[in-house]
Amino acid sequence: MTMTTAEAGTLLSVHFAPWVLDLGLAVEAVGEDRAVLRLPWSDRLAREGGALSGQALMAAADTATVIAVSAARGGFVPMTTVQQSTSFQRAVTGSDVLIEAVLTKLGRRMAFADIALTADPSGELAARASTVYALLG
Repeated sequence: MTMTTAEAGTLLSVHFAPWVLDLGLAVEAVGEDRAVLRLPWSDRLAREGGALSGQALMAAADTATVIAVSAARGGFVPMTTVQQSTSFQRAVTGSDVLIEAVLTKLGRRMAFADIALTADPSGELAARASTVYALLG
């Protein structure tokens, strides 16, 4: 059974470090194999020149993967990032970012996901990421 967006939001507030919560991420949608989070624009997350920092985007992609795995498993289980690769395609300035993590494989001990990070409302692709997670519980 897939969790609701409210349950996923609670998971976010309970299982993540305070600095991740400071990003202001909000769960927009969850499904059997995916999660969509919103990273709201903030000048605090911008680097010199006014573009959203890559570190914020990478943390958002990582977090979206945890929510997607949890939704697919029907609840949170301890897990850890094994690998993350991110390719940045365009700068994001002055707009929110939608982060969609889609599980490509969910096993008993490992999970794999592809993540698209798009500027909202333009829909322009800002970055792509792929993650591998070890499921610990």
